Amino acid sequence: MTKGILGRKIGMTQVFAENGDLIPVTVIEATPNVVLQKKNTDTDGYDAVQLGFEDKREKLSNKPEQGHVAKANTAPKRFIREIREATGEFELGQEVKVDIFSDGEIVDVTGVSKGKGFQGAIKRHNQSRGPMSHGSRYHRRPGSMGPTAPNRVFKSKALPGRMGGERVSIQNLEIVKVDAERNLLLIKGNVPGPKKSLVEVRSATKAN
Repeated sequence: MTKGILGRKIGMTQVFAENGDLIPVTVIEATPNVVLQKKNTDTDGYDAVQLGFEDKREKLSNKPEQGHVAKANTAPKRFIREIREATGEFELGQEVKVDIFSDGEIVDVTGVSKGKGFQGAIKRHNQSRGPMSHGSRYHRRPGSMGPTAPNRVFKSKALPGRMGGERVSIQNLEIVKVDAERNLLLIKGNVPGPKKSLVEVRSATKAN
């Protein structure tokens, strides 16, 4: 069964389990999402449910956006994502809330990782450095660029460059608590992205 919801990462805290264990959790605020569109194999070639999250001012949306959300009788949305092969009866304009998940459920969480800017090969690719002693002329450089024969650097060579800011998914995370009153999900461990960033929580694809 595939289900999902969009939310914002609030930050991290810790909770105590019943047996006294201390569990680090990430708090995700997922205010009710609205179903904006239902896609099916006959008309679109695949099954999916399109969700909208977080209202934005009508002034910031164009005519096609306004027409699209008007079908669901809701306000323009800041974020719109699809949940592929979503099972269950969804109606246009229906609200999807955190209570679709339950305590102990296993989920996948997707977000955009923190941007680190331009970084060297040691930080970006976890390479080892050379000796820091006097006389060594090799400290934090990338190392060999490859063999002499082709006279060029091959693609995918691990070199310095922009790091982070990529779409990342972490699989098989456990939902410790669902707080339906405050629209919160407490998920064990860490999830990608900075605070206040958009995250997608979906049913785990590889859960045992």
